[in-house]
Amino acid sequence: MITVVAGPEESAPTRSRPALLTFLGGVGTVTGSKFLVESDHARVLVDCGLFQGLADLRRRNWRELPCDGADIETVVVTHAHLDHCGYLPRLARHGFRGRIVTTEFTARLMEIVLRDSAKLQLEAAHHANEHGWSKHRPAQPLYDDSDVDRTLKLLDPVPLHTPVDIATGTRLTLHPAGHILGSAWAHLTLEDGHTIAVSGDLGRPGHPLLLPPEPFSGADVLLMESTYGNRWHEEEQGRARFAEVLGRTLARGGTVVIPAFALDRTEVVLHELAELRRAGALPAAVPVYVDSPMALAALDVYRDAVLAKAAELRPEVILAGPAALGPEPFHPVRSVQESDELGRTRGPAVIVSASGMATGGRVLHHLRRLLPDPRNAVVVVGFAAQGTRARDLVEGAQVLKMFGEYVPVRAQVANLPHFSAHADAGQIVDWLRDAPAPHATYLVHGEPDAADALRDRIDRMLGWTAVVPRSGERVLVR
Repeated sequence: MITVVAGPEESAPTRSRPALLTFLGGVGTVTGSKFLVESDHARVLVDCGLFQGLADLRRRNWRELPCDGADIETVVVTHAHLDHCGYLPRLARHGFRGRIVTTEFTARLMEIVLRDSAKLQLEAAHHANEHGWSKHRPAQPLYDDSDVDRTLKLLDPVPLHTPVDIATGTRLTLHPAGHILGSAWAHLTLEDGHTIAVSGDLGRPGHPLLLPPEPFSGADVLLMESTYGNRWHEEEQGRARFAEVLGRTLARGGTVVIPAFALDRTEVVLHELAELRRAGALPAAVPVYVDSPMALAALDVYRDAVLAKAAELRPEVILAGPAALGPEPFHPVRSVQESDELGRTRGPAVIVSASGMATGGRVLHHLRRLLPDPRNAVVVVGFAAQGTRARDLVEGAQVLKMFGEYVPVRAQVANLPHFSAHADAGQIVDWLRDAPAPHATYLVHGEPDAADALRDRIDRMLGWTAVVPRSGERVLVR
């Protein structure tokens, strides 16, 4: 864009400076995604997630961003997982009053996620103060309900496939990402004409509920997630393994506990349990409990999407109706009292509970009770980040620390990443394959080994030059 100033003192034409892209999170880790785009007249943040996992990462949630919240004009949210939207109330607490642009279903799910996050943080601070296990005196939550209320007033849902102006000289188009309900990858056109695409979290083509992601169509700069950049999903073997673990555990009178993300992972697990119930592999007499108010609220949003015949759902899911979302009957566990009563039941049974990485929530109480008994099983059904209890279990931990004490791990632990809603290494390359090569491709939202492996694969398979950026690094958008 060229700006000309008229008059006798006319100066030379000035050209917009290249935009600056800063990697504030989601680099070297699968959490905390935040990407700041600054042009001459606009400051836009793409995703605004919490850091999770290792203590050093979690401490980064307390650091101030390099710019004031009030100076950010718009935040674009690709989907409603906490590691992509969970920092928003903190940003609002520190002055952000701009628009939060996302899809309709993401906006609905975000309200559930952020209210639950504030509740868990308040509960954790209270528990820490009561039992003295925090280093802080007193322990404080990162944000509270009032911050969430302030955040939700800023939500501005926009339709998919529709270009919208989101900031001065900046236009956004959201495309289906097939990761969770409402998820999208973002395409931004800046005031100088350059373009940026941000994959968010890319779904896998075999998602049982959602259609595959819309293919990448090109951009000058691409930010590509790399969570499973060094892995491949073995879906048929994974489904068979799930049925085997389930059958063996129930046959010995044990309980299967499944730590599952409340958004999408619970729905996918319930869909698989429904299939096993119909096939007779999950006996009708074995109860299935969903112990997560957040998951149950999200399930209602998924049901609404099915009834509304949402375009991102698979046709067979719409045809099956709400029955596609669970092994009827399953038992919703809503209140704390009901959860406590569930803690006194014995197997055989299946308990699906949040959080998926066992970093908090009701699943910790079930793990504390069930892990010491070898009749039971824990099934980890998705990616487990470094520093989380789910990762410790997958890596063979003999004890697990919860609520200030160590719990022995004698239950069977099964790692079934095929349930993950992330595309694997081959599926990522397939998503990119038919697009023109970007000027720059940055691999984000992945642990170092995964990002490095995907970089090499993209170079080998596509001939593109990909870079793994550093935390806090700034680059020009050209």
